[in-house]
Amino acid sequence: MGTSPDSIDNLLHESRRFSPPPEFVENAVATAELYERAAADRLGFWAEQARELHWHTPFSDDRVLDWSNPPFARWFDDGEINVAYNCLDRHVEAGRGDRVALHWEGEPGDSRSLTYAELTAEVKKAANLLAGLGVGQGDRVAIYLPLIPEAVIAMLAVARLGAVHSVVFGGFSAESLRARIDDADAKLVITADGGYRKGKVSPLKPAVDAALALPDADGATGTHTVERVLVVKRGENEIDWTPGRDLWWHEEIATVDAEHIAQAFPAESPLFILYTSGTTGKPKGILHTSGGYLTQAAYTHRTLFDLHPETDVYWSTADVGWITGHSYVVYGPLANGATEVIYEGTPESPHPGRWWEIVEKYKVTILYAAPTAIRTFMKLGRQIPQRFDLSSLRLLGSVGEPINPEAWVWYRDVIGDGITPIVDTWWQTETGAIMISALPGVTILKPGSAQVPVPGISVDVVDEQGVSVGADQGGLLVVTEPWPSMARGIWGDPDRFIDTYWSRFGPTVYFAGDGARRDKDGDIWLLGRVDDVMNVSGHRLSTAEIESSLVANPMVAEAAVVGASDETTGQAVVAFVIIKQSHLEAASAEDAIPQLRKHVADQIGPIARPRDIYLVTELPKTRSGKIMRRLLRDVAEGREVGDTTTLADTTVMQVIATTVR
Repeated sequence: MGTSPDSIDNLLHESRRFSPPPEFVENAVATAELYERAAADRLGFWAEQARELHWHTPFSDDRVLDWSNPPFARWFDDGEINVAYNCLDRHVEAGRGDRVALHWEGEPGDSRSLTYAELTAEVKKAANLLAGLGVGQGDRVAIYLPLIPEAVIAMLAVARLGAVHSVVFGGFSAESLRARIDDADAKLVITADGGYRKGKVSPLKPAVDAALALPDADGATGTHTVERVLVVKRGENEIDWTPGRDLWWHEEIATVDAEHIAQAFPAESPLFILYTSGTTGKPKGILHTSGGYLTQAAYTHRTLFDLHPETDVYWSTADVGWITGHSYVVYGPLANGATEVIYEGTPESPHPGRWWEIVEKYKVTILYAAPTAIRTFMKLGRQIPQRFDLSSLRLLGSVGEPINPEAWVWYRDVIGDGITPIVDTWWQTETGAIMISALPGVTILKPGSAQVPVPGISVDVVDEQGVSVGADQGGLLVVTEPWPSMARGIWGDPDRFIDTYWSRFGPTVYFAGDGARRDKDGDIWLLGRVDDVMNVSGHRLSTAEIESSLVANPMVAEAAVVGASDETTGQAVVAFVIIKQSHLEAASAEDAIPQLRKHVADQIGPIARPRDIYLVTELPKTRSGKIMRRLLRDVAEGREVGDTTTLADTTVMQVIATTVR
């Protein structure tokens, strides 16, 4: 995973180690004792975390984990629980009903706050509404909504009934939505007329109509499983209406009973299906169940974000269409009784300081965001966040991809006023909750490194034969012991689940698909997907490592690196780079490109020197902020560019392709 094991450390510099402020350490939720307790009795430790929740029927000490049929784990399987009750009713019954659960901010500036008592009442009514439409235990419900309170309410109402939700991100096309509806056999779709995105209403109900009108695999139309479409009025855009199938949310919910008793369900009852990309092109429906998932989501949210629910205002900027939105917008925070912010729109709408305006307005104390967004703010310049009062922030988090050290330091210095700890978290849709992270108040922080396994989690870095590698040796990241929030399978396809994640090193070792290395301190550095590891003249190079090197150059705002076929070397390094505005006039392309090629060669080694560097004004990103490197690979190899429907701006690839030509 890279020819120079010290290259990231060279970027880092020995001086870049950060201890949390003394007052933070003194009041921290987590202590070093967590590691000791988890190491001494791992299953006992997880049982202790599970008992922080309310169990209608407590689980037995000898049923914490059933690992008799790996890789299919069962956690707390003789216990019974209701996920929504844990996120709502128990807080109200404990006298915390007046605490704000959600501060919602719409992109145009409209807002709404819901207390725990109010949110509980809304979810009870929604549960009665869904039950009246025939939704019961085990039924699947597709949710295709913008990030509005009804998205959270709908998820919790489905969970309250013991049904299974499949949240589909609002940026997905009608074809993608239909594939997910069909795979899950969803009987109900909950959508909105539209939602706000970059100052415009993005229509959602028309996409549902188009999805349900598509032919099935045999070419027949009207063969889908959907019985009703429940529509939230948000965008006020014109929509078509199918009588007998389509229902307005606000009209239907006004007619239902306000009381609903939460029923207990077995801990291994399915909670949700969330679709993620697969190498075959067919999305994988990752299945998560209830008790173990909620245990780890709540535990990691409480400890890794140092949550003090009485005083903190927490904001994860993720959409509920992704796993971060499930675990760290809905289930983890609400199970812990947190007050949180949710925001409908994009970071730059209606102006580039929108995020920081929201932090100032709600006095956000904990912010959890993606490195892509952080690097975008770096490109725009520190003068924008410096116009706002960010002094309420006391903890920052990073999620979604490895964060390069320079972005980490900028995030801490500019957004965190030079003192705020950062938790850089590694996890996946399949893991359900955070697996590797610093422990704030305990860990000495190291920019760019995800650092160490969460207490209770066992990971390793191994070679192709599954043997642990030494310090500063690249390898493959694996999880060596089952964990509570692990996926229970791929919906309807257990063989694919085994083949994808549990075949490389056997059914008891989870292969994450990521490259990693441990440094001399034992800290873990993520090197990107194995798919994003290039083989150049027999040398394995990480795209993330080269991207970090490029972004460390003062003239670079953002960079994306891909491997392209090369007759001589097998693969060659191709970089797409955005130059900072302040450097555009000072350096021509003719000057910048050789400087950057030399910079990478100096930082990592001559083998990593990019064959081609293209200077671009934007990178192709999904609406959640992920860079679509496969599209850049298409351009680098001269192929026709693939599907761009999930991009936030579909015109970006046309501009890039023209630049390359």
